[in-house]
Amino acid sequence: MSHNEFFNGMFLENGNADGGRIEVICGSMFSGKTEELIRRLRRAKFARQSVEIFKPAVDVRYSAVDVVSHDDNSIPSTPVESAQNILLLASNVQVVGIDEAQFFDNGLIDVCNQLANSGVRVIVAGLDMDYQGNPFGPMPKLMAIADDVLKVHAVCVRCGALAQFSHRLAKTDKLVLLGETDSYEPLCRSCFLKMKTEDKNGN
Repeated sequence: MSHNEFFNGMFLENGNADGGRIEVICGSMFSGKTEELIRRLRRAKFARQSVEIFKPAVDVRYSAVDVVSHDDNSIPSTPVESAQNILLLASNVQVVGIDEAQFFDNGLIDVCNQLANSGVRVIVAGLDMDYQGNPFGPMPKLMAIADDVLKVHAVCVRCGALAQFSHRLAKTDKLVLLGETDSYEPLCRSCFLKMKTEDKNGN
């Protein structure tokens, strides 16, 4: 670990010492985004900070109410239909966690700003790109306004390189398709472009 990484890690774990902030954890499917979100939230709880965790109501893959990582780590959360609901439910808390941010409406950007401006530490996790490799939902703007952005990587299942793309295996054009290893695989740029070409040609 470099000196900067150590310093940044210490700064992040200080939570609200310097007031509100927005932290974004982004990456592809299977990159450990939710795992890192849960780790930070558990540390905040250990420090006896008041914590509220939210996720989009549409995400019921593992649990209707818990935030669950691909490694089966979980933490209780509150499912919400829209970003605005977070403001109504996050009163008098020090830390707010938000998982699967890409599924929320663009109102999430203003919600996160309002929370951070009022002194709340906001930790957001989500896919930065959709299955086509395009910026996903409110994530690009959240990354722009964030105090800190961590991009985590999976491992390409085709060649073993670092993966930042989520290649969809299911044959559908729906933007939102909840799924696991049966529906998606993490790929590096080279393998992703190769698979996109094959998908386009019907191979």
